[in-house]
Amino acid sequence: MAKAKSSIKLRAKEKNGVTTVKALMSHPMETGQRKNKKTGENIPEHFIQEVVGEYNGKVVITTSWSGGVSKNPYLSFSFKGGANGEMVKVSWTDNKGGSDSNEVKIKGKK
Repeated sequence: MAKAKSSIKLRAKEKNGVTTVKALMSHPMETGQRKNKKTGENIPEHFIQEVVGEYNGKVVITTSWSGGVSKNPYLSFSFKGGANGEMVKVSWTDNKGGSDSNEVKIKGKK
């Protein structure tokens, strides 16, 4: 069975002992302040609350977000270590209980 498509586009690259991870997340990131143009009702808030980055099962970054982050947020972070072929994982949880994760092999010198 094929893996469902993740909402996270992920890349990881190692250079000179430092791994840089770039993640683009598809998410509406609603603040609860915008109004529906047709009904005039506020669009309920719906945003990513936490993003976690892991390398070899260890957390290397944890972020706490709010509705102030733009739609389809981008996150880049770096950490010491990582080697070609090792795995990096990024996951998020939103304020409505939704979540997603994706993992990718680090690309670097062979």
